Amino acid sequence: MIKGLYETHVQVSNLEDSIQFYTEVLGLKLAHRDENRPIAFLWIGKDKEFMLGLWEQKENLQTRHFAFSCSKEDILNYSVDFLKKKDLKPYNFLRDGIDKPMVFAWMPALAIYFNDPDGNQLEFISILEGEGKPQLGVVSYEEWMKH
Repeated sequence: MIKGLYETHVQVSNLEDSIQFYTEVLGLKLAHRDENRPIAFLWIGKDKEFMLGLWEQKENLQTRHFAFSCSKEDILNYSVDFLKKKDLKPYNFLRDGIDKPMVFAWMPALAIYFNDPDGNQLEFISILEGEGKPQLGVVSYEEWMKH
């Protein structure tokens, strides 16, 4: 019955700033802004394909994590420069100071992380072809390609 994940929602401290970040910096499209509550909905990808909800929360902000599906080529060749040009700090899952994508070998999937202005942990991820190799843990893409 379940075919996928359609939407997710995050709390943000300033709705206007967050709409600007997600639309102008990341390229999402504003779908609807609720005039009665501090909430906005944005399309991810094509209209009505996937949705992100932004809920303004002035106190007790609870940050979350979610991932944007991307191509392997975009993550390898474009993601780090894209984030840096937008004044965002890319980091890998290990948070070891290396700003290169890493592979979760059990899946396998290639990923790079960054944060929104409120500290929500965002990720660009691409599922890789082939069988997972959980024994490898989390490795660089170069290391993954050796196995």
